[in-house]
Amino acid sequence: MAAPIEELPPHIEEAQRSLRMAERDSTAFDVLLNSGEVHLSIVCFHAQQAVEKYLKAVLFTRQIEFRRTHNLIELTGLLRNAGMNTPIPDSDLERLNPYAVEFRYDDAEIILITSTEMHQIVIAMDSWAKAQVAAASNNESNE
Repeated sequence: MAAPIEELPPHIEEAQRSLRMAERDSTAFDVLLNSGEVHLSIVCFHAQQAVEKYLKAVLFTRQIEFRRTHNLIELTGLLRNAGMNTPIPDSDLERLNPYAVEFRYDDAEIILITSTEMHQIVIAMDSWAKAQVAAASNNESNE
């Protein structure tokens, strides 16, 4: 007889789902960045979306409620209020914020961040969020 499958608490399942969704945007970011054929604003959109979902995954692990928002600084503020810092300073994350909405509907050539900086942010947030969710998952399964 197979061992019973332990269900994770809903907040951990939601965190894991958010990580999976972030991975989709992170993959799209990488593919589009490496294609050289896609406008930087579209590439930045997927970077911003990945980072947003990584932050939300960690918020879910801490059971911190948040409103529906694309504002990375608002999300990091909630984490900071709970005593947690992110690996990327707000000043860097703030440069991604406009790519969530504003720059998607504007054809102006405004570059707030380089592709190298974007890539470093996505990688750092990916590693950090995955470690936070893994730790929270392990804590829940040990209780």
